Amino acid sequence: MESKKPLILVTNDDGITAKGIFSLQEAMLEFGDVVVVAPDSPQSGMGHAITINEPLRLKKGNFFESAEAYACSGTPVDCVKLGIYEVLHRTPDLIVSGVNHGANTSTNVLYSGTMSAAVEGAMEGIPSIGFSLYDYAADADFTNAIEVVKKVVAKVLEKGMPKNVCLNVNIPDLPIGEVKGIEVCKQAHAFWDDRFDKRKDPFNNDYYWLTGDFVLQDTTKDTDLYWIEKGYATIVPTQFDMTAHKAMNEIENWKI
Repeated sequence: MESKKPLILVTNDDGITAKGIFSLQEAMLEFGDVVVVAPDSPQSGMGHAITINEPLRLKKGNFFESAEAYACSGTPVDCVKLGIYEVLHRTPDLIVSGVNHGANTSTNVLYSGTMSAAVEGAMEGIPSIGFSLYDYAADADFTNAIEVVKKVVAKVLEKGMPKNVCLNVNIPDLPIGEVKGIEVCKQAHAFWDDRFDKRKDPFNNDYYWLTGDFVLQDTTKDTDLYWIEKGYATIVPTQFDMTAHKAMNEIENWKI
């Protein structure tokens, strides 16, 4: 008999052996049947990249005790596509991505492989959520994050999701029990003030490391960065339609 439990696809961008995805898939077992398709190596900062110039490889393995799991040679978006069409052969009821080691607040969402996996799910019409913890350490404590994850997932499975929208959920790095609540808010306006650290390799050839500072340009009190700093987890409803609707009339008046 076919299971009546929700079918949940789990992925991430830190790789299938990351602590964050272990915690996430374990939490999802409380809600449904879980299948993991995740990169075989870290894919942070890949954004919505897909693999088109080389073959994709998918290897089933005993990565987790109770969840069926596959390591993919591609990006987080590749993982979602392969998960739906080659592993599950049906539409999952929910896609969850993460838990990311590090925040995906503000404009970081544009670079994030974690969130691009969730956006891909929304493009497929599937309720999708990206989860991130404000801690970049490989051995980060995900206890607080998983409590937030469970609350959000339970509500999404109960209420459903608006069409063409996914959720960007960020959790502050605080001691156990000290997350003050969950706030629905907007993405803060900020940007990376990029710089490059120029160096020489042993053969005297130049190479570069990207560095810089994250500059906040938003002083309003209804943003993800504002609430994270106050000790709250944040939910930013996120869409893939990047049309600047407010600018359409102005551009039309150019009479091109």
